[in-house]
Amino acid sequence: MNKTATLLTVLLLTSAQSLFAQTKSKKFTNEGEFTNNCEGPAVDEDGNVYAVNFARDGTIAQISKKGNASFFVTLPKGSTGNGIRFADKSTFFVADYTGHNVLKVNMITKDISVFANEPKMNQPNDLAITSTGHIFCSDPNWKEQTGQIWHVSPEGKTRLVAENMGTTNGIDVSPDEKKLYVNESVQRNVWVFDLAADGTLSNKKLLHHFEDGGMDGMRCDVLGNLYIARHGKGEVAVLSPDGKVIQTIQTIGKKVSNICFGGKNGKTCYITLQDRGCLETFKAKTAGREWAMMKAFSKK
Repeated sequence: MNKTATLLTVLLLTSAQSLFAQTKSKKFTNEGEFTNNCEGPAVDEDGNVYAVNFARDGTIAQISKKGNASFFVTLPKGSTGNGIRFADKSTFFVADYTGHNVLKVNMITKDISVFANEPKMNQPNDLAITSTGHIFCSDPNWKEQTGQIWHVSPEGKTRLVAENMGTTNGIDVSPDEKKLYVNESVQRNVWVFDLAADGTLSNKKLLHHFEDGGMDGMRCDVLGNLYIARHGKGEVAVLSPDGKVIQTIQTIGKKVSNICFGGKNGKTCYITLQDRGCLETFKAKTAGREWAMMKAFSKK
C-alpha cells in the first residue's frame, strides 16, 4: 500500500470512529455506595448528577462532577425512587414505585410532595417528560410480565394511554416531541408511538427487537438516537431513529439500569449499575435531549 492510500485509510478510520461514542465506560463513583436498586439518574444545570437509593433504599444522592456522592433528600416513609426527570432547573420528579406516586422535589427547599397518585398503577418505573410538563410513566407488572403507560398532565391528573403491553420499562420522548419510545424488558421490544400535544398515543409500531439480554432505562440524544441500558448484558446499545443498532458501549458492570446525559457539552453519559452499586460514565458523540432541555430551562 502506498503512502497516499495508507493516509486515506487512516483518515477514513479516524472519521468513522469520530461518529460514535466511546466503546467502553469508566468508573465515576465508588463501588458499593448505592443499593442494588441503584437507578435514576438525572443532571442539574450545574452538572451535578442525582441518583436514587444511596446507601439505603428511599434516598436520593447528589453527585458532584468529580464523582463524590452525598445524601440529598430522603423520601417519605413507604416511598422508593426509580426514574428521575427534571421539569425545570429547580424541580425534578421521581417515580415512586412502592408508593404508586410521582413525587415532586423542590431542589431549593428540598420539600417533597405527591404530584400524582394512582392506585391502579402496578409500579411507576421510569419517567419521560415534554418541555411543556407532560409526564409519561412506564408501569410494568413483573409477575405477570405485562405493562402499560400512564400520562400525567401538567396539573397532576393521571390517564392510562397504553395498555396490554409487555413489561414496560425505559421510556423517552423524541427531540421534536412527536414520538414516544418505550421498551419491554422481558419481551426485548422497543416500541414507538405517535405523540399528540395532549399526551394521547397512537399508531404503535415496533422499532427494534433484541434477540438476547434485557433492557432498562433509555434516553434520546438531540438527533433522536436512543441510548438503551441493556440490563444483564453489560452494555448500552444505541439505536438510530429508524431502529438500527449503530453503536454498542461496553460497561464494567453487567446490570446497567439507567442512563442520562450531562457534562459541559451535554455529551457525557452517566449510567447506574445495580450489581456494582455505583455509576459509570462514557462520552457520546452527540448531546442528550434532556441536557438541551435543561439549557432551555436555565434561560427562562
